[in-house]
Amino acid sequence: MRSRRIATLALALCLAALPLAGQAQEAGSPDSRPQGRQALDRIVAVVNDGAIMQSELEERVAQTRSQITRQEQGAPPDEVLRRQVLDRMIVEEIQLQMARDANLSVDDTELNGQVRAIAENNGMTLDQFADALEADGLSLAVVRDQVRRELMMRQLQQRQVASRVNISEREVDRFVEQQGASREQARQALFQRKVNAEMEEWVQEIRSRAFVDNRLAQP
Repeated sequence: MRSRRIATLALALCLAALPLAGQAQEAGSPDSRPQGRQALDRIVAVVNDGAIMQSELEERVAQTRSQITRQEQGAPPDEVLRRQVLDRMIVEEIQLQMARDANLSVDDTELNGQVRAIAENNGMTLDQFADALEADGLSLAVVRDQVRRELMMRQLQQRQVASRVNISEREVDRFVEQQGASREQARQALFQRKVNAEMEEWVQEIRSRAFVDNRLAQP
């Protein structure tokens, strides 16, 4: 259906630009969920004082599989994909908890601008985008909440990771000589390369310090 393809792809394209982007609903205590959902749900992972629910995982797996299909890539077996997605959700939950502990926030002006950009990137007004989401069984409020969390994680990553990166003029000179790029292009490329390396190390650090009880394989 056109609305699902466009609306879901729009969100994916926006959030994919953010490091460790994700579209899962924010994990929380079972008590915060509707009673009907509690009866069918179970916790698949405890992350410090938060939890990830089975329904959240299955929704995220379906979204990931849909994106892989659209990109015409081969998807791994279901159980492998489910484990990979849950591990990503665990890392995201750790970051969200860290962002809240650091009192990071996203103001409405920034959030509104980001949501409007998603709509415009797909040739829609905000009202048209909201209609497309509604046709998918979503709402603009849900998407705004997802984008807000992504922006919070980006703030945290910039504070924790980007601050570690230093680029010397000698490195820039060497890159320009080897690649034939401008100095600005060289700085951007070197910065991104170092950020990616630092991000991997940082994720391992925060993952090792967190309490994680992965219950996916448990009956």
